[in-house]
Amino acid sequence: MENNAEPKFEILQMPPKNTNSVLVSVGGRAVIFDPWGRVSDWEHVLDERNLKLHAIYATHGHSDHISAAPDLSKSNNVPWFLNDADKDLIMWGNPLLEYFEIPTIKPGFTEPKNLVQGEIYVLPGIKMITIESAGHSAGSVMFYFPDFKILISGDTIFHDGVGRTDFPGGNNIQLHKSVQKIKEMNLCDETYIVHGHGLDSTFGWLKHNHPMFLMGDCHCCNNKCCDHNNCCCDCNN
Repeated sequence: MENNAEPKFEILQMPPKNTNSVLVSVGGRAVIFDPWGRVSDWEHVLDERNLKLHAIYATHGHSDHISAAPDLSKSNNVPWFLNDADKDLIMWGNPLLEYFEIPTIKPGFTEPKNLVQGEIYVLPGIKMITIESAGHSAGSVMFYFPDFKILISGDTIFHDGVGRTDFPGGNNIQLHKSVQKIKEMNLCDETYIVHGHGLDSTFGWLKHNHPMFLMGDCHCCNNKCCDHNNCCCDCNN
């Protein structure tokens, strides 16, 4: 890739196809978001594109979003980032990796650096805002790229649903509040949303079609994330 090349965002479904990972690159450098799959497959992608890995970011700690992160971090001598609240999940998901015949994450793995809400440049000219979005897991986050109108939502919200909350650290009330946070961002309709699994969306599509966006106000606390029969709030109404 030429040093003056335009930034490139690629959605990759690494084998076995399961998760929407994202490869962002510019000027021969790259960062990876939610590196599902095998380390060898990711190394092949980087070599094929002549890219040098700069860092790895995870929306949350479930194994289908981090399976390659520790060893990619070690082999490329780069940091990987995960919210501290999800660190206990790193090896919890090994049974899923065994099911897909992917190498499990072993004790002594390369530890992630804490990922907190805020704004950074992940690569030259690529500004990213990390947004905390607990609910699917305690440490779930989303990544927003305002200059490119792209949001990586992880498993907080999907094309036509939301992430499950029955895994460790999941919390339905927090998840509803995180979806409300997305609504209140009031992004332009063209904003492209990469979900952790399944079809992608735009903010405009979610606004007019997603069931959580179409719910009315909660009369007990004025939240706009409730269906009145199942309040998402702490008010017990």
